[in-house]
Amino acid sequence: MLSKRQKELIAETWDKLTPVAEYLGADALLRMFATFPGTKTYFSHLDISPGSSHLFTHGKKIVLAIAEGAKDISQLMVTLAPLQTMHAYVLRIDPTNFKLFSHCMLVTLSCHMGEDFTPVLHAAMDKYMSAFAAVLAEKYR
Repeated sequence: MLSKRQKELIAETWDKLTPVAEYLGADALLRMFATFPGTKTYFSHLDISPGSSHLFTHGKKIVLAIAEGAKDISQLMVTLAPLQTMHAYVLRIDPTNFKLFSHCMLVTLSCHMGEDFTPVLHAAMDKYMSAFAAVLAEKYR
């Protein structure tokens, strides 16, 4: 469960990060593809090589969805409902990939933010990213 302060901290952080959304998203995706090569299968129709426009475009979409959800975490199920449906029924993404991506995003944030990625922020962001992944996987049950 996230405290009120953690929710505020998460929302403030993602608000600050949206200007570099495409870079964060692309970095996290590349980390996921390198660490968990099986996740690439869902992107066979895109150029996912480092620096590709597809990678930056998709990375930005992901980060903006994460940032949108962070604005009001109590409404995460409502905010992500369209993405839940698309990923479960249209794209048929393995729900485990959401957890894998969440982990890669935490590593990306740590690298990008450096000392600003404090243990307090790390703990809050880990809880949020876990909730985000769980909500996306909800339609699979």
